[in-house]
Amino acid sequence: MAFVTRQFMRSVSSSSTASASAKKIIVKHVTVIGGGLMGAGIAQVAAATGHTVVLVDQTEDILAKSKKGIEESLRKVAKKKFAENLKAGDEFVEKTLSTIATSTDAASVVHSTDLVVEAIVENLKVKNELFKRLDKFAAETFKRKVVFLVPECPNEKNKRWFKTSVSRNIHTIFASNTSSLQITSIANATTRQDRFAGLHFFNPVPVMKLVEVIKTPMTSQKTFESLVDFSKALGKHPVSCKDTPGFIVNRLLVPYLMEAIRLYERGDASKEDIDTAMKLGAGYPMGPFELLDYVGLDTTKFIVDGWHEMDAENPLHQPSPSLNKLVAENKFGKKTGEGFYKYK
Repeated sequence: MAFVTRQFMRSVSSSSTASASAKKIIVKHVTVIGGGLMGAGIAQVAAATGHTVVLVDQTEDILAKSKKGIEESLRKVAKKKFAENLKAGDEFVEKTLSTIATSTDAASVVHSTDLVVEAIVENLKVKNELFKRLDKFAAETFKRKVVFLVPECPNEKNKRWFKTSVSRNIHTIFASNTSSLQITSIANATTRQDRFAGLHFFNPVPVMKLVEVIKTPMTSQKTFESLVDFSKALGKHPVSCKDTPGFIVNRLLVPYLMEAIRLYERGDASKEDIDTAMKLGAGYPMGPFELLDYVGLDTTKFIVDGWHEMDAENPLHQPSPSLNKLVAENKFGKKTGEGFYKYK
């Protein structure tokens, strides 16, 4: 009987330990989809903090450009961090780069990842197609069987088997870096809505400390806490927000930027004076027009158009003639050489 009790307690103890460890996913392996500015930045900070990373994009040329950009960024970091030890700086760069692999086939690499972070074009249909496909290949936790001995008959013939779970237990967490689309609408393309959330980084990712962790009504607490822990592991400061348009920062920032444009459109003040006023009067590092050009006028227009479609009567979401004109002329800001200002 003592033998049976020990066996029973050992089984329960093992089961309890496994259950406790399953409360949160400790993210060690990260797959980043999208080798653009944001995706490359996320890959860089993840690799620099000890995570194994796979960066995915459509072509090898894009990925080569991404890796080159990451290396240049890392050398800038190393120059400051290891100013008095150049050898240590070189080792830091090489070690970080060695933990970043690349691939043009997302489906082939997500089977063994803890977290997929998507940072591709801001298009709901494209994002949904991506996540629907990845959902079929991303890792699932296997089901276990636990053996209990019947106390009255402690022998091999009287073992009874109990399944710990009959439900599907998805392991890999999916996250989108979208700044404007509804996370719930993206998550609905998958079968793991409980393992789906928003993880909104800010540009430039290696510099900006904030990460918005977006929890939908379906996101599990385990998923949310795992992403908060992951954000902290990157050296970031996570803040939590529900799945509301624009989350926190853009919900406050974009209407401010649009109101600056309207102030200019009405002829109330020049864009130069508006920028100067906000820098010297409000202590902002950049004026609204400088920030608009930095963020990208196409990005701002995309956000405003999406909000206007959802809530056409809201005065904060009304489109801007001057913004629309510049975007139509492919003048997106600094990245194209001209926006509200010209850049040489």
